[in-house]
Amino acid sequence: MGRKLLSEGLGTLLLLTIVVGSGIMGERLSGGNSAIALLANTLATACGLYVLINLLGPISGAHFNPLVSMMAWQDRSIDGSTLLALITAQLGGGLLGVGLAHLMFELPLMQWGIHTRTGMAQWLAEAVATAGLILTIRLFSEQRPTQVAAGVACYIAAAYWFTASTSFANPVVTIARSFTATFSGIYPADVPGFVAAQIFGAFTGYWLAKQLKAEALSS
Repeated sequence: MGRKLLSEGLGTLLLLTIVVGSGIMGERLSGGNSAIALLANTLATACGLYVLINLLGPISGAHFNPLVSMMAWQDRSIDGSTLLALITAQLGGGLLGVGLAHLMFELPLMQWGIHTRTGMAQWLAEAVATAGLILTIRLFSEQRPTQVAAGVACYIAAAYWFTASTSFANPVVTIARSFTATFSGIYPADVPGFVAAQIFGAFTGYWLAKQLKAEALSS
């Protein structure tokens, strides 16, 4: 369990460092061009996810997301106490990752997000992004387990661009990003709406994966 918690904490720390750090670098180098900054943020995040899932997946499953852990609990792959421990490690790692990104770019350690991200379109986007992420993870795990990292990385890269919210798809990532005023941040008051949409999307993706699996077995 200790190795799993360390893996989840470290993986989430590095994920947030990648997301926030690449957002800062992209914004600084893009000369005010938000499309280029988002493209840089997308590529760094997708590449980072691919490495982290392959690196830490054999140790902890590379959840880095409480909703992925919750789906494992729904499957009874883990118990309730393990679920709470994993979420705690993920949250702690995420907050430390944001702080690490700030330190590397000589920014104040503690900040509040300033980017407003709210409204029905944003919430719908987060529900769609999270449903697709859970669907991708579950079906790749069943049908192409060696390609989960590639599937997740490619899906997130795409979802950065086809969703209005740029695909947070992760409550811990959302909470952690409310502690940065940089390119990838979110205004703290907007976090609950994002998280509620993500939870709805996760259970939608979980249900869709079960239906598709049942159809495949019956055909």
